Order: sequence, then C-alpha cells, then structure tokens
Amino acid sequence: MDSSSPARSRRIAPVVAMAAAVALTLAGCSSSSGGKKAEESADGASAGKATTPQMTVALVTHQASGDTFWDIVRKGAEAAAAKDNVKLVYSNDPNAGNQANLVQNAIDQKVDGIAVTLAKPDALKDVIAKAKAAKIPVVGLNSGVSEWKSLGLLEFFGQDETVAGEALGNRLNKEGAKKAVCVVQEQGNIGLTQRCDGVKKTFSGATETLYVNGTDMPSVKSTITAKLKQDSAIDYVVTLGAPFALTAVQSVSEAGSKAKIATFDLNKDLTSAISDGTIQFAVDQQPYLQGYLAIDSLWLYKNNGNYMGGGEQPVLTGPAFVDKSNVEAVASYAAKGTR
Repeated sequence: MDSSSPARSRRIAPVVAMAAAVALTLAGCSSSSGGKKAEESADGASAGKATTPQMTVALVTHQASGDTFWDIVRKGAEAAAAKDNVKLVYSNDPNAGNQANLVQNAIDQKVDGIAVTLAKPDALKDVIAKAKAAKIPVVGLNSGVSEWKSLGLLEFFGQDETVAGEALGNRLNKEGAKKAVCVVQEQGNIGLTQRCDGVKKTFSGATETLYVNGTDMPSVKSTITAKLKQDSAIDYVVTLGAPFALTAVQSVSEAGSKAKIATFDLNKDLTSAISDGTIQFAVDQQPYLQGYLAIDSLWLYKNNGNYMGGGEQPVLTGPAFVDKSNVEAVASYAAKGTR
C-alpha cells in the first residue's frame, strides 16, 4: 500500500491499469556487461498483439552483474515488447559514464524510443538532451523520480524512493525497533540515498548508514557481519535489494546477532524467507510493472500520441509492503520472476 502523507499525495499520480503481458521471444537484445542471450521468453497471459509496424526501443539501465532485480524489469519490458510488436534492445552498465555511452549508441542506431534509468542523473543529462535533439522520445524508469522532469523526459515509471523510505521508517516504529543500519550497495546512486534518508526522517530510533561493495557478495557479508559484531545494539538491518537481504541473513547468523532484517524489493527466494520468518518484510516497487509500462508507453506515444501523467506527474508503482500476511498472494508470481 502507499503510505505517503496527505502532504505528498499531490505528487502521486494514479497508476495506470495496463493489459496483461504475453509469452514472448525477445529479438535484438544486447548487453554491454554480459547480459542474457538475445532470445528469451517471459511468462504471462495472452493479450493479443499489435498490428502496427515494428518499432525499435532501447532499454538502458544501470544494472550491475548478479542483481536479480533487473531480471524482473526485463521480463516486464519483454512482455510489453511482444504485445506491441517492438524490437527491444537491452543494454546495461553500472558505471554512469558507460551508461551514457550506451544511450549514445541507441541514438546512433536511430531507435524509435529510449527508456532509461537515472541512478546518476547528472552523468546522463547531456546525452538525454542529444536524444531529444534527435527527436527520439525518452522515458525514465526505476531511478530518478526527482530528476526526470528537469531532464525533459516524457514520462517516468517508478517509486518515490523518499516516500518508500519514510514508509519503511514508520514500519520500524511499529515493529518497536530502536537502532537500524541501512546498507547501501552502491555509493552515488541517488535512489538508494533517498531510501536511507527517508528511513532516517521517520524512524524514531537511531539510524546508521553502512556502505558495502554490492558487486562482491562475500565482501558484503563480511562487512555487515563486522558491523553487527561491533555494535550489538543494532536490532534491524535494512537492505536496499533482495540479494543483499538474503546475504544479511548469513551475516546475522555469523555475528550471533539478534537483529531482524527488512528490505526493499523482492525475488522468489526472498518471498520464501518472508514466509518462514527469516526476513520480516519487504517494500515492493513492482519492477515488472516499471519495465512493462516504460516500453508500452513509448508504443502508445508513437501510435496515439499518449503520455501518462501529462508530463507533470510520475506514474508510481510503489511502495507496497509484503510480509507474512500477504506474501502467499505474490509468491507464485515471484516464482515466475514477475514480482
């Protein structure tokens, strides 16, 4: 559920209901950092297929190797691409400069639209301006809810990370937590910073930020373990992604800590951990929906001149809590890799 305050409600545009996705084979998919093979399939219910001429859309993200979150984003994008007769070209790089180069590659290929994440928006400002100059529509997803308008993007699909952090902070208060450590796996990622800042804003207990190297899971585990051994007062570990929450479970055990774990984002292993009580709850931003809406919106813009939010408001896909009370309702979808 959306736990934003009334004062923030004016910032939130309603999530637009969209058609269900179809099973597909992805064509023309590439990755700059070892992505999947070009041809993949995504599960979903049949919703028919567009008969409009094929268009090419580039999806460029800041995905780091091993982060399963982006598999869910891609499945949503692939489903929309299959329905809309879109050739989807996927590329990714966690380095902001390299990500900007990937956007430039898409411009050079004269794609019909670009969907991009804005984890480090300043690094992408110039290349987004070049896309606009080339009359290529650009939409944002996942990261950059506070920057998409200033960069001149057509639409944005994602979660207000500050609101999500505030919601988690309020939840910690209800859980009776006293001291939390917020684990950041990528320094400089504006969305991750906003999450931890949001937690600090509403959580009545003490909060510390712990930086880890998100590309090295053994290092993540050892860093969290050391922190828990050093400070036995920590009673909640807050991670910013599902793989890091599952790693934190090992850290808590190795440290002999009684700390509980909460996280942002889901995957199938995390839903099992919530079911058995190993992890208390997750804040879900529905990444499948982000990928789906980003691609579908570009098809709608090209074929009917539509743009959601009117260029003024983002389309919010979260936050929503998943805990023991409702995890079974989403577990089957998580098992398919769509939640």
